[in-house]
Amino acid sequence: MSQTAQTVREDGVIASVSGPVVTARDLDARMNDVVYVGHEGLMGEVIEIEHDITTVQVYEETSGISPGEPVENTGEPLTVDLGPGLLDTIYDGVQRPLDILEDKMGSPYLDRGVDAPGIELDKQWEFEPEVEEGDAVEPGDVVGTVEETITIDHKVMVPPDYEGGEVVDINSGSYTVEETVVELDSGEEIKMRQEWPVREARPTVEKKTPRTPLVSGQRILDGLFPIAKGGTAAIPGPFGSGKTVTQHQLAKYADADIIIYVGCGERGNEMTEVIDDFPELEDPSTGNPLMARTSLIANTSNMPVAARESCVYTGITIAEFYRDMGYDVALMADSTSRWAEAMREISSRLEEMPGEEGYPAYLAARLAQFYERAGYFENINGTEGSVSAIGAVSPPGGDFSEPVTQNTLRIVKTFWALDADLAERRHFPSINWNESYSLYRDQLDPWFQEEVAEDWPEVRQWAIDVLDEETELQEIVQLVGKDALPEDQQLTLEVARYLREAYLQQNAFHPVDTYCPPEKTYLMLTTIKTLNDEAFDALDAGVPIEEIIDIDAAPDINRIGVQDDYETYVEDLKAEITDQLRNLY
Repeated sequence: MSQTAQTVREDGVIASVSGPVVTARDLDARMNDVVYVGHEGLMGEVIEIEHDITTVQVYEETSGISPGEPVENTGEPLTVDLGPGLLDTIYDGVQRPLDILEDKMGSPYLDRGVDAPGIELDKQWEFEPEVEEGDAVEPGDVVGTVEETITIDHKVMVPPDYEGGEVVDINSGSYTVEETVVELDSGEEIKMRQEWPVREARPTVEKKTPRTPLVSGQRILDGLFPIAKGGTAAIPGPFGSGKTVTQHQLAKYADADIIIYVGCGERGNEMTEVIDDFPELEDPSTGNPLMARTSLIANTSNMPVAARESCVYTGITIAEFYRDMGYDVALMADSTSRWAEAMREISSRLEEMPGEEGYPAYLAARLAQFYERAGYFENINGTEGSVSAIGAVSPPGGDFSEPVTQNTLRIVKTFWALDADLAERRHFPSINWNESYSLYRDQLDPWFQEEVAEDWPEVRQWAIDVLDEETELQEIVQLVGKDALPEDQQLTLEVARYLREAYLQQNAFHPVDTYCPPEKTYLMLTTIKTLNDEAFDALDAGVPIEEIIDIDAAPDINRIGVQDDYETYVEDLKAEITDQLRNLY
């Protein structure tokens, strides 16, 4: 909620306090209005109205608040400030910049009731017009640009709720976000700053079928379970299975223009790692600092529970704003389970009828509302942009049958299932290839065929078939041992081992292996397939399985991931494998 647009309407008084849920009597309010509670002015939001009793969820700690204290209504819903300055910033769940609050407090421990605008109101930005006097502009049209960071040009747009009209006056030069840069004949004044209610999706013309992958540089994701730009994905997994590291890898290396990282109820040390790492990291696509295209929203596990709900909406609204400029945005929510737990706590305090495992009956609807705001869109200004939503899920005990995981599964089209057993075996990323899937494969295959290799789908399907066969054979091996299998099945197990160890495992902390471009992903698969094809030819020619498995070149497959000059390495390795196996017969 912006401080500048506050219009306090009428006071009520606190009737009762139950944790983050406060009821007020005689408050003139509407649903979702932002209110300020108590003498300290704690920010809250109206979530229920019954006769003269208004129920508010408070976004700050309510200890010490007592009945009889005032409740002020602003008359406006929870909104975010949109404009230059959103990037290279870290916010809390209701878009208060944490560095500004720290300066105000003189301490990293924040007092209650402290507020600050989401973007700096007095900072000067260099505005370059892109329209002239006499030009007609409509809602969403770009009227000028600002260099927001070294990486991103911020496009100043006509707000979607304006009428538009003819430009009668335009300014260029240094201005604050509060100063008018374009005037229209309708009397409307366009500033660099907009406000938008977080629970309302920004308007678009059409939601389109996404056809371009969000390349992540993670082999198992790009190669086997790709996500589209504008797609939705879930990463469920038990404690310690690598959800956060996977999210960090996506935030660092996904080929989106803008990254919005929402730390929703996760441990503070994980957000600290993001805050420490990201300013030091180099954006692989531009060479500039990664934070220059990133906005962080931190609502850690020790922060007020109600603000977890708002932080997800704050993040998606900022993502939609950059999408309207024609950018591809990737939003990471870590984790939606903590968001759902916040909903459960508020719901139980409201004494609503609980659904499965105590979650509210509207859990599925709220999850769907969030994920449905992702997509590949034609914007109202004629540009195209996307929001990809990737949500981590933390099912208790790794139980994927619990409500948050199951309801998320019904909505998202990509499912990256993390496995505690793989994590215990130090197989990272610990994504279970038998349980994971992507429903984007068919619509993304043409891109991979055009940009990487014509036979991409066939090679990928071969790898999936080998891994499936290995899973079936492992059950027999558990009973009778590997040596009891026919030689062709023993060879399949050997090939699958290279797929697991060389291809599916990836070292997030190795300077080369941390990012694997699709071309390298493809070459790694074709090298293992070369081993497979030549080995089966040798087996058919009567060469004993022991000699085939024992060739010197095969273990070098495990080193492809760490090679800078991988093309030459793969070419030489394929030739060596072929020569050594053919020399056996």
